[in-house]
Amino acid sequence: MSPPSFAAALVVCLLLIPALAAPQDTQVIDRTGALRVFLDCNSCDENYLRTEITFINYVRDRADADVHVLVTTQGTGGGGIEYTIKFIGLGRFAGADQSLTYVSAQTNTEDERRAGFAGQFRLGLVRYAADTPLAPRLKVTFDAPEAKAAAAAQNDPWNFWVFRIGASGNLEGQESGNEKRARASLSANRTTEAWKMNFAAEGEYGREKFVLDEGEIFTSISRNIEADALVAKSLTEHWSAGLVGALESSIFSNYALRTRAAAGIEYDVFPYSQSTRRLLALQYTIGGEMADYEEVTIYGKTSENLVDHRLASTLELRQPWGSAAASFEVAQYLSQPDKYRLSAFGGLEVRLFKGFSVEFFGEVSRRRDQLSLRRGDATNEEILVRQRELATGYEYDFNFGISYSFGSIFNNVVNPRFRNAGGF
Repeated sequence: MSPPSFAAALVVCLLLIPALAAPQDTQVIDRTGALRVFLDCNSCDENYLRTEITFINYVRDRADADVHVLVTTQGTGGGGIEYTIKFIGLGRFAGADQSLTYVSAQTNTEDERRAGFAGQFRLGLVRYAADTPLAPRLKVTFDAPEAKAAAAAQNDPWNFWVFRIGASGNLEGQESGNEKRARASLSANRTTEAWKMNFAAEGEYGREKFVLDEGEIFTSISRNIEADALVAKSLTEHWSAGLVGALESSIFSNYALRTRAAAGIEYDVFPYSQSTRRLLALQYTIGGEMADYEEVTIYGKTSENLVDHRLASTLELRQPWGSAAASFEVAQYLSQPDKYRLSAFGGLEVRLFKGFSVEFFGEVSRRRDQLSLRRGDATNEEILVRQRELATGYEYDFNFGISYSFGSIFNNVVNPRFRNAGGF
């Protein structure tokens, strides 16, 4: 078929599609007068919810909603996820707010997690949907628990400890080079209202081979091992104290072995129980560091012992208007006061008006603490493949974006056809 004939046939097909689809598009669920809900969730399977919960109208903008559902999450001590579901009444439901929680266990599959969340989401909508024309079509059911289930839940042979072990690897290549990587990780965590204990370690080894001009071969080796430990004690709803430890071995950063141990205290302006929606914490730690270097540093050191302290502040907000996050940290070596680091991060996502939102994320740091830099200049190859850390006085990264959405206010339909179709 010639290109003009093919194009003509394609145009005819495209013109026929709306006519063929029209009868099917009219066969939809009648949601006249249904509750209008704006779902504000970054970790929900929204297609699943639209399919399973059909007695509401999902809308794309908060300004068109009867109820704004704000979902925030945080990790649990058992490795699961706690969802806090805040129902915020708007318009005629103004002031009719409520909060529900759903906890997904670490062992839950993705399907179990989304089904459990949908159950709580559905339950919270009932009080609002009962005041709509669809109320007579709603039904309430109850699944009675087994008598022994509650007693079994109290018996925890692991005493709140959760362990994870993981490993992965990949191999890829082509005629001009190849890459091999291996990774491993392990962790142990125990979280209660009084104590928080986290221990984690991970390591990665990589080898990249490049065939250059005239058959010359360049090989890049990377190795990075990190371990962290935290033991924190809850003192009050605003205060906590803790011990932290860290270990590192990195070819890139020139550390054969680096260890740090420190003690600190933290104060949250808001109660910790509100952390999923707002957090403003100040943290101070002081400790010691020991470093053994792979190669001699620019200061002529092969090893050294240091004393440092750090002051950090963190702000996290998740509100109906959007979300915001900011942090600032000052780190200084007390044994070498002229060696310090200043770091700041900020992120903001705001819905300014109907359909229009703006996003901004950025971080910047002032560096005067690069004690581990290798002596001597880096080769061009080392710079290009980032095989070694380079001297710098500052670092920055900024992102900005805007979006505007308009058209139909409803967002109910799920259509998964041709989900993987693309262009070239």
